[in-house]
Amino acid sequence: MLSHTLIKLFQRDLTKLQEEIAMYEDDSQLWTIRSGISNSAGNLALHLVGNLNHFIGAELGATGYVRQRDLEFSSKNIPRDTLVNQIENTKTMIESTLQNLSEEDLQKEYKRRPFEDYMTTEFFLIHLSMHLAYHLGQINYHRRLIN
Repeated sequence: MLSHTLIKLFQRDLTKLQEEIAMYEDDSQLWTIRSGISNSAGNLALHLVGNLNHFIGAELGATGYVRQRDLEFSSKNIPRDTLVNQIENTKTMIESTLQNLSEEDLQKEYKRRPFEDYMTTEFFLIHLSMHLAYHLGQINYHRRLIN
């Protein structure tokens, strides 16, 4: 079933995100921005946690999560341990939410915005996985530039 594959992919990439965060030499580097780089690794990590908790947790899992997207990009100097714990909680939420989705659920329409093209929940979950991988690559590159 696709949901089991997605769980494995999200778990793999969120674990890699935790590893990337841990490889920064100190917490302050997570929030460093250099010329030509618009987002810090810390803000990208917050963005990924917010994105996944909103679209998977709140929308599909009815967790009650309330997203504060502006804070994902404006918050600074959150300790590394806090970020890693938020990522761990996100991993747990994804597993519990996705394992409860049926094949029928995956084929239902997912409407993110009015007037958006038709997509299935399955399509949108794959999109979210690719979004995670995209930002994970940015964080990896950021870490190597900063360290």
